[in-house]
Amino acid sequence: MERRNFIRKALLGTGALSVASTGNLVSAVNNTGVYSSTGKNALPGTQMISENNTPLLKSIMWETAGSQGSVLDRCKAIKAAGFDGIEPSSHMDRNEVSDAMKVTGLKASSVCNSKHWDLLMSHPDVEVRRKGVEAMIVAMEDAKAYGTDAVLLVPGIVDENTSYEDCWKRSIECIRELLPVAEEMRMKICIENVWNNFLLSPVEMKMYLQQFDSAFVRAYFDCGNILIYGWPEHWISSLGNLIGRIHIKEFSKQKADQEGRWAGSDVDLTEGDIRWKEVMVEIKRHYSGGWLTTEQGNSETAQELSDLSGRLDKILALY
Repeated sequence: MERRNFIRKALLGTGALSVASTGNLVSAVNNTGVYSSTGKNALPGTQMISENNTPLLKSIMWETAGSQGSVLDRCKAIKAAGFDGIEPSSHMDRNEVSDAMKVTGLKASSVCNSKHWDLLMSHPDVEVRRKGVEAMIVAMEDAKAYGTDAVLLVPGIVDENTSYEDCWKRSIECIRELLPVAEEMRMKICIENVWNNFLLSPVEMKMYLQQFDSAFVRAYFDCGNILIYGWPEHWISSLGNLIGRIHIKEFSKQKADQEGRWAGSDVDLTEGDIRWKEVMVEIKRHYSGGWLTTEQGNSETAQELSDLSGRLDKILALY
């Protein structure tokens, strides 16, 4: 506890988390250090093995795994559906989550920072950014407690109040503040591609990640989110071993065109426009993060969870 408080004070007592530039798109290109993911936390009980011999296990994002019953009840249903793990949200009751995983045998594939949208690291208010850094530290502590080595982070958003350059500078600064903690914990900060008007190409994402020159800043690649401006197999090929974790999610371009962008995600896994065979070829070539985690709809019932698990098995069978 004393060490943790010391780290917090050291990181968060640096003043105002100033928005002074820590790099730009041009200088970022010059930092091209790439580290391979060792997969040292890979777990036994694999269903598929990649070319680099990393087990691929099935996980589900906690917020998409229904909302009925206790944490233990939900973990039992997830396990019964055939999943190997869960991606808990941060700031849950650690003892409750840990106990439920112990009872069911589920493992934590990663942790999703549940505070990153409310406490944006790109926010114009320095106090909001400071709280965002604090929240991310809690998320990393959660992940450490659950025995995993990755935390999903949305680094910021570009909107009418935050320019692209400001999002770039502020989020970089906050992540640099977090790096000493990440390195101490051996914890990967995994940046997700989301609809935040930021990091819109694999080349730019690669530049963003490489400038930290750290094995503890990686991508959390979401296959479904990318369909509005790209193809997941292209991104996976480009990012290569910079990918720390992968979300498996479907998307329908036709539904998005007809009903609006958000409707594109309202389609069952394997019934949208993602070319899963091509995606799995690139995953086999490049990915060593160990887990494939579904972020697909809201599986409220045991039957829906089982159906989702079976659809993920179909994707794995393309491997």
